[in-house]
Amino acid sequence: MLQTPSGGAGNGAAAADTGRMSIGAVLGVLREEFPDVTISKIRFLESEGLIEPQRTPSGYRKFSARDVERLGHVLRMQRDHYLPLKVIREHLAAMERGEAVRLPALSRTGDGDADAEPAGDDGPTAARIGRGQLLAAVGVGEPELAEWESYGLLAPVEQGVYDAEAVTVAGLITELGRFGIEPRHLRAMKAAADREAGLVDQVVAPLRRHRNPQTRAHAEARTKELAGLAVRLHAALVQSALGVRLP
Repeated sequence: MLQTPSGGAGNGAAAADTGRMSIGAVLGVLREEFPDVTISKIRFLESEGLIEPQRTPSGYRKFSARDVERLGHVLRMQRDHYLPLKVIREHLAAMERGEAVRLPALSRTGDGDADAEPAGDDGPTAARIGRGQLLAAVGVGEPELAEWESYGLLAPVEQGVYDAEAVTVAGLITELGRFGIEPRHLRAMKAAADREAGLVDQVVAPLRRHRNPQTRAHAEARTKELAGLAVRLHAALVQSALGVRLP
């Protein structure tokens, strides 16, 4: 559970008269559980309507303890359940209405069972989600999913079972569709992603084949690091090409 700091003075501290926190103070609290969160991420979630901090007359954001708890809840749903923002927004709205909402459970067993519980963390098996779970999480039907698969944007890891990251991919495809960007338009992005993944794999392949178990284990960490850098570079190149900066 996130705890709100008891007080402080100066920039980044809670406002003493209201108990509200600056965005810098919120960042400090959230990073205890979410080391990768940034101020830009918090601002983005605000722009998507997931939080509504108060503003001072000069325009500075001030977050209540409830705002911080809500942010933590949103970040957990993204991290632990791989849910797109649309689904998270609907989930939060249902909670505010007092409805009991069950989040899609991710299965590590690979059987696609919608009611399967995650297995223990003693193995390297990635989280898996069944086809029905994927459809429910994103809020689309079989025709849409079949179309995405026909363009190679999504593919099951085995019959009726997907990597949990498929929820994020499907959610982003859906969001882009709101702007008239169709799945066929995204084939170039998929091809670029495959090339980037191939480059990363080329770098870490020698580590994976190494005889030393510790070196092989290091390959996973190196893969994540390189993937993160590739994603950041890709985003920066797109922003540069468009002449814009994301929040």
